[in-house]
Amino acid sequence: MLRSFLIYLSKAAWAQKPVTGWKFAWNTASRFVAGTRLEDALRVVRELNARGINVTLDHLGEHTTTPEEAQQAADDIFATIDALGDSDACANVSIKLTQIGLGLDEGLCAGNLERILARAKQHRNFIRVDIEDTPFTDKTINIYYQMCAKGYANAGMAVQAYLYRAEADTRRLLEDKTRIRLVKGAYKEPPDKAYPKKTDVDANYDLLTKILIDASLAANSTLSKDCRIPPIPAIATHDEKRIAFAKGYAEKVGLPKDGMEFQMLYGIRRGLQEQLAKEGYCVRVYVPFGTHWYPYFMRRLAERPANIWFFISNFFKG
Repeated sequence: MLRSFLIYLSKAAWAQKPVTGWKFAWNTASRFVAGTRLEDALRVVRELNARGINVTLDHLGEHTTTPEEAQQAADDIFATIDALGDSDACANVSIKLTQIGLGLDEGLCAGNLERILARAKQHRNFIRVDIEDTPFTDKTINIYYQMCAKGYANAGMAVQAYLYRAEADTRRLLEDKTRIRLVKGAYKEPPDKAYPKKTDVDANYDLLTKILIDASLAANSTLSKDCRIPPIPAIATHDEKRIAFAKGYAEKVGLPKDGMEFQMLYGIRRGLQEQLAKEGYCVRVYVPFGTHWYPYFMRRLAERPANIWFFISNFFKG
């Protein structure tokens, strides 16, 4: 019930303005968000790279309401790509398609995405197309395939394991050797679209992990030497049981450690991130930044009760 309410709040415009004005809200959000400026994000990239950890940068934003907002979001993404292109950072970029106009006009969104992919291609970088709630799933996959048809091979997708459709989507995407970020799912979906029980989500996550590892092995997919282009499987979870399953299955079938990567969120399980990196696994941390941190922050509160208590403690500290 609480999770559903927090996810509702993540989309509630009436709640966003007061919450983002509370100092203690930012005190909590800054645990999960690198900062509001690109310079803040690049500083975090350097710090993580120094510890042997790669990065995906996300300039936060979603559900733009005008073409001008969508274009501004695309311009912000261009700036991130350019900044990485001028450095030796081991980092790529993640975007949401509603950020660049998917909720307004699919043609507008596709045009913005093509320009983003072209800019990333100039800098030999990679764009992860994130997945959102189910009203946008088919539209997102369709636009991804439009870009593939135009010859852009520097994009990947995400799949949410809590959706019943996840296996079919994964198998379809792997026909084209799509690089897939596997997540459990952070949106509230109805029971006719998503598994309501955690045990079922976990079982599906492990099944999809096996499918991705098998695909990586068959394609001889590995992390690029500059650490920007990921292998086919990105196992994005903080769940140690899911991580142990992936490690065990990869070892069983003989997948080299650079044939998959583990992904985690900035500010969560830093010790586990460093442990996996020391074991020789590819680790990538998803680093969000920007002024539009509210929806992302509310979804992080919804995911773990510990995050809520952290938020409440900051409330009483002022």
